[in-house]
Amino acid sequence: MSQQNAPVWRGLVLIPSYNSGTRLLDTVKSARAQWTPVWVVIDGSTDDSAERLARLASQDPDLRVLRRAINGGKGAAVRDGVQAALAAGFTHVLTMDADGQHPSEAIPEFMRLSRESPDALVLGVPQFGAEAPALRVAGRRLSNGMARLQTAGALQGDVLFGFRVYPAAALARAFTESPGMLGFDFDPEAVVRLVWKGHPVINRPALVRYFRPDEGGVSHFHYGRDNLRLIRMHTRLLLGGLLRRIFRR
Repeated sequence: MSQQNAPVWRGLVLIPSYNSGTRLLDTVKSARAQWTPVWVVIDGSTDDSAERLARLASQDPDLRVLRRAINGGKGAAVRDGVQAALAAGFTHVLTMDADGQHPSEAIPEFMRLSRESPDALVLGVPQFGAEAPALRVAGRRLSNGMARLQTAGALQGDVLFGFRVYPAAALARAFTESPGMLGFDFDPEAVVRLVWKGHPVINRPALVRYFRPDEGGVSHFHYGRDNLRLIRMHTRLLLGGLLRRIFRR
């Protein structure tokens, strides 16, 4: 597509949320201080987050709250948000977690990089503090190594860190090509699939903070179940990457 025919870049911040606890409102307010607009997808939450956000949105026309009746997973929430964003004329989405772990102050820089390179994925490379769980940090090294294998070394950086900017239409096509990409493990699969399609990657450091439960931290990650899901997903993508290389010879 030529520059003359390319759509005008329009980006929004998209925050999927499921029972994200007391930090959700602070996360949304912090994101709104950095960017306009911000959309939140409430993914079948059973707490009162949808109502609290609705009250906040009633006073802020640049905050939109989308609701899913049933919890479908992070990927499902992002998919619905991306579809709505495309329908509203947006070309790019910056995704970030609802629990305050991701750095709102980095939003303008990531959006600037996306505007300058609209075909690229702008990926956050997490900079961990001492409070980060050692098992989680070690586990993501394995995921990153698998992603490099799946893309024949083309993908460098971190594939699990959800603070990133996507070209929205490309991400929507990835969801169509992989209908099962609906859980928390959609993050690495989406990046691998977009790299397979030839999208370049821009990596930028981004601070990440893990909050203790007494600080309002919430985690829905279950080591056994969710690591098994990651293993299945990476195995499927590894086979897919091998088949791609075989049939391109």
